[in-house]
Order: sequence, then C-alpha cells, then structure tokens
Amino acid sequence: MLKHLIFAALLAVPGAAMAQAPNDAQIAHIAYTAGAIDVAAAQQAATKATNPEIKAFAAEMERDHKAVNVQAMALVKKLNVTPQDNPTSQALSKAAAAKLADLGKLNGAAYDRAYVENEVAYHKTVNGAMEITLIPGAKNAELKALLQTGLKLFQSHQAHAEHLAMTLAK
Repeated sequence: MLKHLIFAALLAVPGAAMAQAPNDAQIAHIAYTAGAIDVAAAQQAATKATNPEIKAFAAEMERDHKAVNVQAMALVKKLNVTPQDNPTSQALSKAAAAKLADLGKLNGAAYDRAYVENEVAYHKTVNGAMEITLIPGAKNAELKALLQTGLKLFQSHQAHAEHLAMTLAK
C-alpha cells in the first residue's frame, strides 16, 4: 500500500498534484524529502533491528542518504535556490510517517523482514520516479547530475535490500 501511495505521489508531480511539471526547486525538495525519509527509517532500524546485517544495512542507508542530502543542500545554496515544498513532498512525508508507525509496532525478525521489504519497495519506487520524473524534469545541469549520481547509489541500495530480503526469506 505504501509503495503505491509513494509511487502515485511521485509520478503525479507533473499531473494532478501540481498545475505544471515541477521546477528545480520543487525537484530538489522532493529528492531531499525522499532521502530524509530513508534516513528516518534507517534510524528506527538502528534501534529496532535485531539482525546484524540489517543493522549494518541501516547504517549504510543513513550514511549514504545523509551524504547525498548534504550535497543537495550545498548545491541549492550554491545556486541560490530555496527548495520549494509541494504536494508531492507532503504526500511522501505523510505516507512515510504512517509506515514508520506501522514498523514501530513490530519487533525482532518480523521487524527485520518488514524493514527490508519496505526498503526494497521504497527504493524501487523512488528510483523509478527519479528516472521517469525527476531527472528528466530537472533543468539545471548540476542538479540533474546530482540526481543521476544519487540514482546509481540508490540502485545499489535497492540491490542490497533485495539480497537481504532473499537471505531473510530462507
């Protein structure tokens, strides 16, 4: 369900959620929000996960998404652009808060599986939205390049999460 909500929110950007395609300030806000959401999920996993591999994965997610968000903030500062809140960012935040609350009710192996399954779904969704909407919509070459670099990293996160999910399923 969360996967579908996030995907709909991300892909709706050029459609009903906004009167026009997102501008670079909105794209920057969406991308930053998506990263911050994964940081929050990783921080929760750091305290709730029981499997050492899941804890290590969560630490990687927190480190990498924080680093990309730091780069994003440095870029918008350099470009003198203020990230612009928008309905997509708001929908992402709302859906993520609900998912974190649901995950927070789980413990042990059930938490570990649910966290990893969510990471797989989340990265698939965000990566797809980056490819379909955010990267093609970015007008600034430096923003586009940062999004493309982030996408490569996030695709590796997705592969790692998929590997962990298969391992936990055994």
